Amino acid sequence: MSDSPEINSARRALPPTDAARHLASTHALPPTIAMGGGTFGPAADGSTAPRRHPEWIKARMPSGETYQEVRRLLHGLTLNTVCEEAHCPNMGECWDQRTATIMILGDTCTRACGFCAVKTGKPLVHDLDEPRRVAEAIRGLGLEHVVVTSVARDDLDDGGAGIFAETIRRLRVACPGMGVEVLIPDFNGEEEPLRTVMAAGPDILNHNVETVARLQKPVRKRARYDRSLGVLLRAKAYARELNPGMAVHTKSSIMVGLGETRPELHQTFVDLRAVDCDILTIGQYLRPSAEHLPVERYYHPDEFAEMRDEALALGFKHVESGPLVRSSYHARDQVPDAEARRAARAAGLAVAGAATPGIVGEPARRGLTIDTDGRVIYRPD
Repeated sequence: MSDSPEINSARRALPPTDAARHLASTHALPPTIAMGGGTFGPAADGSTAPRRHPEWIKARMPSGETYQEVRRLLHGLTLNTVCEEAHCPNMGECWDQRTATIMILGDTCTRACGFCAVKTGKPLVHDLDEPRRVAEAIRGLGLEHVVVTSVARDDLDDGGAGIFAETIRRLRVACPGMGVEVLIPDFNGEEEPLRTVMAAGPDILNHNVETVARLQKPVRKRARYDRSLGVLLRAKAYARELNPGMAVHTKSSIMVGLGETRPELHQTFVDLRAVDCDILTIGQYLRPSAEHLPVERYYHPDEFAEMRDEALALGFKHVESGPLVRSSYHARDQVPDAEARRAARAAGLAVAGAATPGIVGEPARRGLTIDTDGRVIYRPD
């Protein structure tokens, strides 16, 4: 695999650190612990029987009225969520907090990644009305921040970029003041689809490298490590060109437990910072089924804390790191200056409600200029 000149240039700006040399000398290849076997030390009751996962991996079961309300709203508008399709362990917690990650462009992916539970095949749906339904659902949820992702659609000329862009524009009109994050595929490295998405003005452009460079082929198959770094690098350049004055943050995610080493993870952190990636999430890979890649190692919560500190020291603006962390987990809190933005938004709501009786609780516009087709022309941050 050869790296592009632009990636090599960016990478040279961040030379190997003392931390990298320390990791290389202190961390050997991790032991194998396949899912469904092995012991992880005594449990709380003193037993040492084999367990499915170590005791620190505990997900909340989906339940409760709020969870059911969100489920009815999304299903009633015939919308898919990556929460359900990818068997996310945080669905119960997130839906109970009225947050969900919408998955557009259908539920069938044209790629067959070794870690992913989303079904693979030939998609039969290209629903041009989907952006309207997404905006309607999100308006009903009353969110501060939304994440929109998709299956890979290599069958479409633009990879689905047009639907992403229209969804962003619809959300700007339906939910002014809400943060909009998109988690996109690599569009096979083509520039125009990425430009189309960035022209619509997302607040965060998220694209996941998923794993270290050495494991890309077995884990992601049709994706490329260098291509993903290029997506993150070009996203900001296009944002500056197409939406001057609008601050756009980039974000990526890494799964651990697939057989990578700590020095390899450190190099991935360095590579992401070399392309000015702002936000990083790190979580434990959990095998969706026996047909997917096995878990090679479970990382202890203390190691996730170490990796968080390690990544922050490289200059990431926010790092979310923990066993059950996923790309969209606590997404609204991952935005740089999230607390300040939330306070400003609350102040804006109070002012808007006082100035215009009857709209208390409705989000305030953040300087949006929108044309007659619902396109964002300019939005200062």
